[in-house]
Amino acid sequence: MSSSGAGTPSGLVGRDALLTDLRDFVRRSAQDGEARAIVGEAGMGKTALLKAACAYAEEAGMRILRVTGAEFEAAIGYAGLNALLMPLRKVADDGEPSLREALRVALGLQDGPAPRQLMVFNAVVDLVTRAARSRPVLLCVDDLQWLDQATVTAIGFLARRVRGTPVGVLAASRSAHALERSGIPVVHIGPLSPEHARELLSRRHSALPPRLRQRVLSEADGNPLALLELARAVSDLADPLAHLPAALPLTTRLERAFAVRTAALPGQAREALLRVAVDNRADLRHLLHDGLTADDLAPAESADLVTVDRRAMTVTFRHPLIRSAIVGSAAPADLRRAHAAIADQLDDDPARQAWHLSEATITPDEDVAAHLEVAAHTFLARGDAPMAATLLIRAARLSPLGSSAARRLAEAASLAAQVTGDLGDAARLLDEARRLDPRVTNSLHAASAAAYITVNRDGDVDTAFRILLGAIESASPDTPDEERGEALTTLLFLSWWAGREDYWNSFHRALAGLGDRVPPLLRMLSLAFADTVRYGPAIRSQVAQLIDRHVDEYEPTQIIRVLASAIYVDMLTGCRAVAWRLVESGRQGSAVRSSLGAMMLVCLDDFASGRWDEAERLTDEGIERCRAHGYDFLVWYFLYNKALLASVRGESAEAHEWTTELSRLAASRKAATPAQYGAHPRTLAAIGAGDWESAFRHASTLSPPGTFAPHRPVAMWVAFDLVESALRTGREDAARAHVAAIVANDIAAVSPRMAVIALGAQALVADGADGEQLFEKALAVGDATGFPFDLARVQLAYGERLRRDLRFVRAREVLHFALETFDRLGATPWAARTRQELRAARDPETKLPVTAPEKALTAQERAIAELAAAGFSNKEIARRLYLSPRTVGGHLYRTFPKLGISTRAALRDALERIDDRESAPTR
Repeated sequence: MSSSGAGTPSGLVGRDALLTDLRDFVRRSAQDGEARAIVGEAGMGKTALLKAACAYAEEAGMRILRVTGAEFEAAIGYAGLNALLMPLRKVADDGEPSLREALRVALGLQDGPAPRQLMVFNAVVDLVTRAARSRPVLLCVDDLQWLDQATVTAIGFLARRVRGTPVGVLAASRSAHALERSGIPVVHIGPLSPEHARELLSRRHSALPPRLRQRVLSEADGNPLALLELARAVSDLADPLAHLPAALPLTTRLERAFAVRTAALPGQAREALLRVAVDNRADLRHLLHDGLTADDLAPAESADLVTVDRRAMTVTFRHPLIRSAIVGSAAPADLRRAHAAIADQLDDDPARQAWHLSEATITPDEDVAAHLEVAAHTFLARGDAPMAATLLIRAARLSPLGSSAARRLAEAASLAAQVTGDLGDAARLLDEARRLDPRVTNSLHAASAAAYITVNRDGDVDTAFRILLGAIESASPDTPDEERGEALTTLLFLSWWAGREDYWNSFHRALAGLGDRVPPLLRMLSLAFADTVRYGPAIRSQVAQLIDRHVDEYEPTQIIRVLASAIYVDMLTGCRAVAWRLVESGRQGSAVRSSLGAMMLVCLDDFASGRWDEAERLTDEGIERCRAHGYDFLVWYFLYNKALLASVRGESAEAHEWTTELSRLAASRKAATPAQYGAHPRTLAAIGAGDWESAFRHASTLSPPGTFAPHRPVAMWVAFDLVESALRTGREDAARAHVAAIVANDIAAVSPRMAVIALGAQALVADGADGEQLFEKALAVGDATGFPFDLARVQLAYGERLRRDLRFVRAREVLHFALETFDRLGATPWAARTRQELRAARDPETKLPVTAPEKALTAQERAIAELAAAGFSNKEIARRLYLSPRTVGGHLYRTFPKLGISTRAALRDALERIDDRESAPTR
């Protein structure tokens, strides 16, 4: 027997409900007595739960009696009871003589005739309940299945009699068989959910590469001990890129926990069991090969290793790690024979056949390697990127020629960098490929991998672009079109990040080199994603067809291209399901890099569609995952989203911090696009603060008034901002020029969202009935409600126009729609502006905010405030009043507190309130 100390429970993932239940159990036990048994297979965390309960009991001031069963003592009568009750020896000496003697004889503490069992059990009850009179008692029993039967019976006898006493009985067992007659209520604990299994693995082994992570999750099947021990076993592998065995190695601790005794099984049974373990399928029909039958598994079934359903012809292991133990203990020659036999039966599944052939092969074999390469592409199409990379590595190991091995390693490196999300593996694979064949450096797969590694580590976009473009331009004419297409797609994203027209020109020249062989997804990406302003209106129907064709897609890179093609034409809603499938794939450790791309695009759609809380969660997760996997450059997408959300919520300081970090990252990587994107949240933050001059300046950096720069679709998203801020700062010509560009480029045809923005911008510069008609048309755009923030901003502008025209009834109606949206989204600055407009429109439902009473303004402060309220910038006010801009700013700084406001946007209403009071008749 052994004892275990209690400690504060820590590191228990996915057991919150059980822990809460155990705390309540301890509380009830200390007051009125209760019994409970925890049943679950080895490694489920039963011991950790018992320790948690003991920690709760110690907090409650209970006396804890512990015992842990040991298999070698299971045949010794009352051995467990002896260990459990030893701490109560002094209490036992004070008991009723006959009970005391019976118990001492049973426990081997004195000689005498064997007492009747009932006398012993009553003595146990008497001893424990007497001990509990001074202090409540908790009996904590671990590994009950290894205790002697007499002890188990005694504990069950006590458990049925603790009600009404301050005694608790808590036991843990692998099987409920030992508890069948005990009467102790049983709580079964099962495997961790997939989400909790991933969480536990991330907490304890965050650096595990994706291909190993997914394998460990699969093999452990939610068993906490197996998760941690398998992760430790595979992380100790000398070569992290080595071919993984058919079953992961078990640590000594796991071998003990999942001990499998096959030595006593008949030879035919061992062979059948190994075949089942190697094949890892439930279907038993493959056993009919070579004379094996389902009945050959009967001894293994009797040993509780497997469960056989002869009617359905299926077999399952009691736990997946039993399979690992069987494979791990088999002789290498026996394993190869089993794999070869299974491969013979898999003509209908070439991918699995190739895998088993590779496991049966120990010498280089180009035919097997070629089959593995084809199988890798099959698994990639199914969405299993880690398996694809594993098969390519295995194919390289079996390649007779160094050049073939290098080529396959380079492709595996490209997958690791661009799909599975392990830049460390990618770098090591590239190094090995170069050692095997230095010429592989010029291969497109190697260049693509090198470009991703460069831009995310210590390099920059310029260097990465030159590496890949050079490889594309010097590629052999025999290079497969598919490989060229993959490299050109990477070049497109590098051009995007660089944000330079000379890079785009190089990309389009390289693309033209493929002629009519350009993959459809790449062609669509080069139009809908890269230059939406010029091509978006014409290709919406083609994007819709693309989404329909790929809605059931599983291949990660294909999914990303569909999503990217859809984002700037605002059609991601039609493929959110496939996007989330890819996000979940990354969470499970599969397509980690691709899932980051899906997260980025879903975040953009979340912002447009008003799912701001979800966007916040995904953004935080994206930043964490980028940094955990070494994608130090790609984190810019999530920094942009963080800044965007902060700006619309009125968190200007946070928005500034995020955009500053974004600019710093862009500069370090020589990437213009991230810095350009930072102008979007800066524009919104300035508008939220009522700083229209800064808003105009930031919006203009994305695209000057009257133009839409090529390859910069984000300029569409600030089109309304640019027009509004131009008007607010007295730049009417700039506003009209930009509206002309909006119309000339047919921005309204890009999407319903852009129709709202385009019509709203046109309405801003239109006068009288024309303006009202355009506003009404913007509000009536089909599907406009799917883009609530943009729609509400147009409603606010319309309400302001109506209020100025003294059309208060319609103004209040439109403004209330806007206010409801802003409040729901949490767009605080815009909600505040809308409330001010409603008050100005004499809305009885909108109450004045509680602010400090307005203090008298000096004549100069009043003059400056009126010009600022009219939309003039500090520089313009300074020119008009012959002051310096700094002086103007100082006056405004002092004016805001006097008026009880905090933004320039509130100036006009504050001045109107003063005028209303001053003009009101006195009584």
